[in-house]
Amino acid sequence: MRHSDAVAGGEGRPSFAYVLYIESSAADVWRALTDAERTAAYWGHANVSDWQPGSSWEHRRTDGTHVADVVGTVLEATPPTRLVTTWALPGGERPGGPSRVTFGIEEYGEIVRLTVTHEDLADEAERVEAARGWAAVLSNLKTYLETGRGLAKAPWLMP
Repeated sequence: MRHSDAVAGGEGRPSFAYVLYIESSAADVWRALTDAERTAAYWGHANVSDWQPGSSWEHRRTDGTHVADVVGTVLEATPPTRLVTTWALPGGERPGGPSRVTFGIEEYGEIVRLTVTHEDLADEAERVEAARGWAAVLSNLKTYLETGRGLAKAPWLMP
């Protein structure tokens, strides 16, 4: 698999996969994905949940409004190697249901291979948007884990 690939999703719906390598431990990557304070430090949103299968989760803004821009359900949680959630806009039911995001975390000595797969996207336009967003967020995650701080500017704001 290349750094990022378009792959076929369920029932022909587009999917996106992104693979990156981080100098970190699986436990630290897991915490960076599931701890609200840590996600806020590199994502501009706090991921809030108890991370138990069947629990809800919210992707809340850190601008003081605490608005949830994305919501979902935890489908699987196997710390520190696998997290699967649904991904949807709040208050809206979309045809075909929510998309699904899988985080696969594999430790290899002092590095981790993180594979993020976003499946069941509505169409090619949503796949392109997801690819752009994940590239920015995961670059910031890598920088955060390897240096203790996010990038100087939020990469998702770059034109």
